[in-house]
Amino acid sequence: MRKSESQKGKSPSRMIDERIKELGDWRGKLLSRLRTLIKQADPEVVEEWKWEVPVWSHDGLICTGETYKNVVKMTFSKGAALDDPSGLFNSSLEGNTRRAIDFREGEKIDEEALTALIRAAVTLNASRRLEKK
Repeated sequence: MRKSESQKGKSPSRMIDERIKELGDWRGKLLSRLRTLIKQADPEVVEEWKWEVPVWSHDGLICTGETYKNVVKMTFSKGAALDDPSGLFNSSLEGNTRRAIDFREGEKIDEEALTALIRAAVTLNASRRLEKK
C-alpha cells in the first residue's frame, strides 16, 4: 500500500488484505500464512495498521509483519523476554527488547514452534497487564 493512497475509512484488516494482494508473490502468500497462524494461536488477537505495516496485538503489541525484497520479517516487540527453545529468532538479536524472525522464499515455517512463540507473547502481555493492576 503506497503512502499516497488514502487509508481513511479502511479497517486494519482490509489494509492487511490489500497489502497481501498488492505483493502478489511469495511474500504475500507467506504474510497471509503468518496471519492465519497468529489468528489460530490467539483467536482474540486484534489486527492493526501502524508504521505502514500489519500489527497484531492482545493486551499490547505482539508482533509486526514487515515485507522486504528478500524477507518477510516478523518482529516481536518483547521478543527478548520470550523463551525461544526452537531457535526461531534469527534477526534483531542484539537489542534488549525486540527479536525478529526473517523468513526467506522457500523456507519452511516451524508452525508448532511459531504458534508456541505467539502464545508466549500473548501470555507475557497478559501477565504485564495484571502486574499493573
